[in-house]
Amino acid sequence: MITEQRIAAAGPLPSLGALADKGNDLVRAIATPSMVQLVLRLALAVPFWRSGILKWAGFLKLNDTAVALFSDEFMLHLPGGPYHFPVPAAMAFLSGCGEIMFPILLALGLGTRFAALGLLFMTVIVELTVPDGWPIHITWAAMALAIMAYGPGRISIDHLLCRFVIHPDR
Repeated sequence: MITEQRIAAAGPLPSLGALADKGNDLVRAIATPSMVQLVLRLALAVPFWRSGILKWAGFLKLNDTAVALFSDEFMLHLPGGPYHFPVPAAMAFLSGCGEIMFPILLALGLGTRFAALGLLFMTVIVELTVPDGWPIHITWAAMALAIMAYGPGRISIDHLLCRFVIHPDR
């Protein structure tokens, strides 16, 4: 009886639809498109950056392990294969450069769509090298494709360049 009196005194309860709308508004306030685009860029950059920094012994100097991996361990799993990487030292160098430069560009939001394209290409090569890693590789590919499709967002150098340099009259 007391509970019913308290409910009646509190006034009408908000409808389930109104609560759902408030919850939806809260989620939208947290997950703004630009914030999602920034997090996507960083999430894709991190695994490549971490792999890239392990390949270097100094400025433009690969460590012996990186070259050995491309010479002896890594194989391309293509039909009729697996095959060794052609020119392993060059492949290790290009891989190391891409794994450092593309994540930096993504984090800054500079040349973002092209950096994502580069990491998508690298993801395909990684998948051909480590075919059992597809559950991770498909998430990298999805992130790269989303960045390519939707761009870097407002929290990026690309956005600033477009807004103030390329199209200042808009």
